[in-house]
Formats: sequence, structure tokens, C-alpha cells
Amino acid sequence: MLQVRGLAKSWPGGAPLFEAVDLDLAPGELVAILGESGSGKSTLLNIIAGLDRADAGSITVSGTVVTSLSEDELALWRRRHVGFVFQSFHLLPYLTVEENVGLPLLLNGVAGAERRARSIAALEAVGMAVHADRKPGSLSGGEMQRVAVARAVAHRPALVLADEPTGNLDEANAATAMQSLRAAVKREGAAGLLVTHSAVAAASADRVLRLAGRHLGPA
Repeated sequence: MLQVRGLAKSWPGGAPLFEAVDLDLAPGELVAILGESGSGKSTLLNIIAGLDRADAGSITVSGTVVTSLSEDELALWRRRHVGFVFQSFHLLPYLTVEENVGLPLLLNGVAGAERRARSIAALEAVGMAVHADRKPGSLSGGEMQRVAVARAVAHRPALVLADEPTGNLDEANAATAMQSLRAAVKREGAAGLLVTHSAVAAASADRVLRLAGRHLGPA
């Protein structure tokens, strides 16, 4: 589902951030990348998402060579094929929970009845359908992250990317959020990639790698 070959990126001054990164993810697999602050793990995630450009190497997702796409093509590809989970949730406060989850579907042209059905199904899968008509501000941090997981997979992406998804959560809510993320990736048959500094969060993944000393390898 995801194939990365020879990926490299340098700091603006020319010093290497990481180099020769190879990575393969199968459908339904969740892989965690551990790394200290400044190790380049978030930059790596952004490059795989097409939000930043590598200096060298290639990225292929479900047969699409992402590194060959133009900026306009990348924007369309992300909207259709990538789901994101962020540390700060990034839910829109003026939309209901259901409307937040349905936003990627709306952007992809899914009609109202189907959009609602798929949004509710995604919320049911993470135990949040009962809160569909509430606003995010009335939810706990753990609940908001479960809504964010539902939003990330509602449009059935090929790739789900999570950047420090437990960073704002206590231990119990972090565990629940990670269970929801792992289950969603497997249910949708997506390739899931998680970057984190938390070994506890990484323990929920199928495989754990570490980005250190400019190279990605076994943790």
C-alpha cells in the first residue's frame, strides 16, 4: 500500500535531516516511528503526505507515484486518499461532531444521505455516534481524538497518517485513542503510519521503527 525508497531531506543550511529512508506498509498495517524532538519524524510524515518535498527518493501509494505529482495533483490526491490525525485534534468548533466527520466526504462530493450514513458509521466504530449532534467543545480530549480518528477514515483513504496523536491525552485516553486508530486502520484496510516520541503509544502498532542519526531502522 505504501512504498518509500531512498527518501532524503536536508535542513535549509544543507545538513542532512535524514537520508536513504526505505519503508513498506501493507494494507491494514499500523507502523509507528519513534524519534526524539528534532529527529525529522514529523518532516518525514509531511513528505509522505505530500505536504513537503523530499530532496531525493520516491513515494508510491496504491500504485500512484506521489513524488511525481504536481502541487495541484497532490492536493487532489491528499483529499481523496489520505486521512490525518493530529495532536491538537483540528476539529471545527462551529460544526457538529457528525459534520466534522463528514467534512472530507463533503469535499469529495459525497451526497447528503450517504455522507450522513458514512459519518455515523465511522462514529459508531469509535463509540462516538451518541455524540453526533454535539459540538466538539463539549467533549473531552479523548472523545475529540476518537472523533478525529473517525474523520480520518470516513472517506476510506489508502493512507492514514497520525502525528503525535496522544500528545494531549492522559494515559487512559491515549490508550483508548490508540485502540480506535489501530482498529480503524485494520477495518478500512489502509496503511497506517504513526510518528510519536511515546513508546507507550508506539506499542499499539504492528511494527515500531526509530528515526535516529539520520536513518530509519528497527527500534
